[in-house]
Amino acid sequence: MKTILFCTKEDSFNILKPLADELIKEKDEYIWYITPKLFDKFPYKNMMHTNSIKYLDEFRADVIFTPEEIVPYWLHGLKVHIFNSLIVDEDRYKEMINYFDLYLTPGPKFTKIFEQLAEKYKSFHVIETGWTKLDTLFNMTNDDIISWERDNLLKKYGVKYIVLYAPSQNLKLTSAIKLKEIITKLSLRGDILFMVKFDRDMKKEIIEEYREIKSSNILILEDDNISKYMHIADILISDTTSLVYEFILLDKPVLTVETKLKDITWSNQAAGGIFLNVVRTLENRIKTINRRGKTIKEYHPYSNGESAKRAINLTKEYIKDIKIPNERKLSFFKKLKIKSKFKRD
Repeated sequence: MKTILFCTKEDSFNILKPLADELIKEKDEYIWYITPKLFDKFPYKNMMHTNSIKYLDEFRADVIFTPEEIVPYWLHGLKVHIFNSLIVDEDRYKEMINYFDLYLTPGPKFTKIFEQLAEKYKSFHVIETGWTKLDTLFNMTNDDIISWERDNLLKKYGVKYIVLYAPSQNLKLTSAIKLKEIITKLSLRGDILFMVKFDRDMKKEIIEEYREIKSSNILILEDDNISKYMHIADILISDTTSLVYEFILLDKPVLTVETKLKDITWSNQAAGGIFLNVVRTLENRIKTINRRGKTIKEYHPYSNGESAKRAINLTKEYIKDIKIPNERKLSFFKKLKIKSKFKRD
């Protein structure tokens, strides 16, 4: 199966990488497409990649996998959408309809939405596979090196607990400003290490304010391997980010501040309630019913780290019975939108 991994955003690298690894195992021919503006940031330089739409045209793929919202309709190959987050956004989904032949969903919550849309439009199909990005997270489970890193951090900082704080970069949604003093106060207790992970688009002034906090128990994470730190942490504090759902899949507690997320099965409160909630959660002094299983079941019930394998195998099965399209049939206006973004060079 000849495959294109289609990227226009930096976040897509981690979503598509498990697919690339699986294609290598299968000995299938593949190529990454990276937009020119992202070309220097592409981290997998040893893998086949291009920034030329013309080359993709000549490549004549069987399948194009992408977490993006659109893909050039004229490229040969089955257009397959995989998700870019676990946040349900039905308005966005409706905008994406008909750009793709096949939608691969993370779990029943998403499958139900897309099956209803498929029944209405009758122009695409839906298969539930799990989310490829999470293969990296689940394949780290029971990793001895991660356990060693956690123990090393506990000893180095002389703490009993490790908290991961990952606020949204959206200034309307972020808790970063509201929680700065509370996180400082908690870190000064001496028994908690705060690992703070900012989104790459977070306002620089906010990041600098956290760097200036006079506490030895606040560690600003610089690398992008958030999956490792999710395993290391005891709990997550966040607000309105997809990371909340991802962390819950590890069956560990989450605290959010005024979240806009749906299907809340965790502790959500105003900023003022965070201090006591963190302490009580870490010390197991809160007697609450663990409702995380509901989120796991609905959002992503697959924990074996084989979503990319399922995506590839089920897509191969799918194309056995259909003729691989030369291009996707779209309305004039949708074609115009794609042409304005991607030029045939």
